[in-house]
Amino acid sequence: MGDIDDALERANRETFTREPPRGLKARINFLMGKLKTTRAVASELGIRQRSVERYRTGERKTPPTTVTDRIDAAVRARWQPKVRGRRRKEAASRTGITVETRARFGYTAPIGTTDDGRMRRLTVHLPPAYAQRLFDAQQQGAPDPELRAIVAEGLQDIYFKDGGTRADQLEVEFTDIDYIDVSF
Repeated sequence: MGDIDDALERANRETFTREPPRGLKARINFLMGKLKTTRAVASELGIRQRSVERYRTGERKTPPTTVTDRIDAAVRARWQPKVRGRRRKEAASRTGITVETRARFGYTAPIGTTDDGRMRRLTVHLPPAYAQRLFDAQQQGAPDPELRAIVAEGLQDIYFKDGGTRADQLEVEFTDIDYIDVSF
């Protein structure tokens, strides 16, 4: 996963209307409800089937940190899919997304202007069309450079070109991401 994919996944998790189960037994039982068998849960978590059975019955209460992290990730990935789908659909059709980032922006611009890249911190609301393109690309398994290109195009059009009212020949490169956060 890349920077953009991670940011979209974090934004997905922020759309939860309720918190996922907290206790180990509750999380394992939730995964059992989704995956149906202890073998499937064990395969998903990369542990033995017997370990899943022990966690489920409470015989074993404290898994290693790496296993706890995998359990948490598996639960969050399956938690409230309808809520997340509804929020993504709304962002792609009505509300758009907000991108907050600190990254290096380089430019290809007409002669006589500066094209030196520099770090900038931006918070820009992108319209629904960019959200739709970003979600579609992510769903199709697009690599991070392709997702970056979509975000860069949105930032270029909305922030740098001000919706087409200035700098019409400017081309923006989006590199060296310090952090990126997406919300919808």
